[in-house]
Amino acid sequence: MKNVKIVKNKKKDNTSEIVPERSPERLAILEKIKEYEKNGWFDRDVEPDPPTRPLEAGEVDYTLEKFSSRVSSEIANFCAKTYFDTLIRKGILVIDEVRGLENYRAVDGGAIITCNHFNPFDNYAVFKVIEKDLGRRRLYKVIREGNYTSFPGLFGYFFRNCNTLPLASSVSVMKEFSKAITKLLDRGEKILIYPEQAMWWNYRKPRPLKKDPFLMAAKNSAPVIPFFITMRDTETIGGDGFPIQGYTVHILPAIYPDKEKNPRENAEIMRNKNFEVWKALYESVYGEELSY
Repeated sequence: MKNVKIVKNKKKDNTSEIVPERSPERLAILEKIKEYEKNGWFDRDVEPDPPTRPLEAGEVDYTLEKFSSRVSSEIANFCAKTYFDTLIRKGILVIDEVRGLENYRAVDGGAIITCNHFNPFDNYAVFKVIEKDLGRRRLYKVIREGNYTSFPGLFGYFFRNCNTLPLASSVSVMKEFSKAITKLLDRGEKILIYPEQAMWWNYRKPRPLKKDPFLMAAKNSAPVIPFFITMRDTETIGGDGFPIQGYTVHILPAIYPDKEKNPRENAEIMRNKNFEVWKALYESVYGEELSY
C-alpha cells in the first residue's frame, strides 16, 4: 500500500492497524512555519494559494440584496451544515468544549468576532458553538479575495455563497465591502475576522494581529468579541498521518471602543487588549510562556 505503514494500535489487545504515513506536504508546511516564525513573517501564507483574479465592482452581493443571492445562500448554508456536521459525527472535526459562552451572550447587537486561524474548519467550530444563539441569523465571514474568485470545488462553492465577505484589491470594491460591514453591524450581525491574516496549520500560538479588523469595529462603534481555540492531540490519526485535533473554543469578554477616543486610537487599544487576552489564555492552557 502506498504511503501507509503498520503501527501498534493504542488498545491493549496488541493488535495493529494501518495508518497513513505523515504527509510530505504537511511536513513541508511545518518546516515553513518554523522558518516564518523565526523570521517574524507571521502574516504570510504557508500553503500555496490557487491563481486568482481581482474582484470587479458589483460582483459581490455582500448583504444579499438580490433574491437569487438569498436563495443561493440558503442552499449553500444547508449543504455546508450537512457537510461539516457529518465531519463532526465521523470524528474528523472534534469540538471538545466551549468556555465563556456567557461572554458572547452578553453582547447585544452587531459585533466583530476575532479568532486564531489554523485550519480551514475553524470557522465552523466558531459557528457551531454559537449556532443556537444566532437563531435565524448567519455568521458572516471575512475571507481573502482569491478564496472567493478562484478557489475550486466544494469549498470554492462555500466560499462564494455561505455569507462570506471577500476583501478586494480594488478600491471601489473595498468601498462596497466597508459599506456592507457598516450595514451588517447596524442590523446586529456577527462578523468573523481573522486578525492574524494567514492560516498556519495547527499552529497553537497567538500571532501578532493586524489593525484593520479593530479599525472596522471602532469606526462602527462596535465591540470585538475575542475567540481563541486551543487544541489537543486526539488518539485518531487523520488521513495526513497526524493526530486529529480536539478543539476547545474559548470566548473572552468583549472589548468595546472608548467613546472619548478616535477610531485609530481605539483600534490600537483594542488590538493590544485582544492580543493580551489571547496571550494570557494561551499561557494558562498550555502552561508555557509565549515565545517565538
